Amino acid sequence: MAEITASLVKELREKTGAGMMDAKNALVENGGDMEASVDWLRKKGLAKAAKKSGRTAAEGLVAIATQGHKGAVVEVNSETDFVARNESFQAFVTQVAQKAVGIHGADELLALELEGGKAVSTALTDLIAKIGEHMTVRRADSLEVSQGAVVGYIHGALSEDAGKIGVLVALESSAPAEKLQAAGKQIAMHVAAANPQFLDVSSVDTSALEREKDVLRAQAKASGKPDDIIEKMLDGRLRKYYEEVCLTEQIFVIDGETKISKFLGKIGQDVGAPVKLTGFIRFQLGEGIEKEEEDFAAEVAKVANS
Repeated sequence: MAEITASLVKELREKTGAGMMDAKNALVENGGDMEASVDWLRKKGLAKAAKKSGRTAAEGLVAIATQGHKGAVVEVNSETDFVARNESFQAFVTQVAQKAVGIHGADELLALELEGGKAVSTALTDLIAKIGEHMTVRRADSLEVSQGAVVGYIHGALSEDAGKIGVLVALESSAPAEKLQAAGKQIAMHVAAANPQFLDVSSVDTSALEREKDVLRAQAKASGKPDDIIEKMLDGRLRKYYEEVCLTEQIFVIDGETKISKFLGKIGQDVGAPVKLTGFIRFQLGEGIEKEEEDFAAEVAKVANS
């Protein structure tokens, strides 16, 4: 049997696009024979799956899962919205979300095992081969409280816990978790609608704040006001900025008049214990992914010339 070297594994990966362990296993199973290894991967659907990796996957589902005082949100992408409605895909995304509780990042998640003993990465490859579209577990994150509740909300739901936007909010409180669920869901719905960038004023990114100050100063100077007046104007405009980007400073979309910080105080009165909002996560499907734009004529020409 030929020695299974790193260069041999690399060559097989370049030929098929298969993962490193899949390529190595193929070579081991086939005594180092390159062409037999390619065929082995193709028969198992692994090469077919990898060849699809160049396609843009910006559709799919965002899913949430909560367990005790923890919760997770994940985004799993596919090429088309049609796949997002596939029951096998939905079941996979739901399992991945449940496995993601306590995980911060997709790389860590891919190595974990689902029910049945398959790693998330392996189950994903199998699903790609079965459905015939490129897919990716794009991102995952979690929240946790020592007491209280982590509450989730799905907007644009295609299944019970998966849809187009997924939100988690963390409410720290000595009150029973069940008493926090309704209010927590309302705050999560607000996050889905208002898309805050930061939790509160203290958590605003320094560079983002300085950039905003520079813009506001320039706008104020253009009005010809003296410097002392400009600084006063700046204070007022920064308050407006905080109201736009900080969750606790935003006006609650459900009643249109109460700040989220005030609403938290009301929740505390209702449940009989102080309630602190310690974090939130909002994933919107496909945000930040640059989608390929190609007209029909270009697509036909591309196929004809391939």
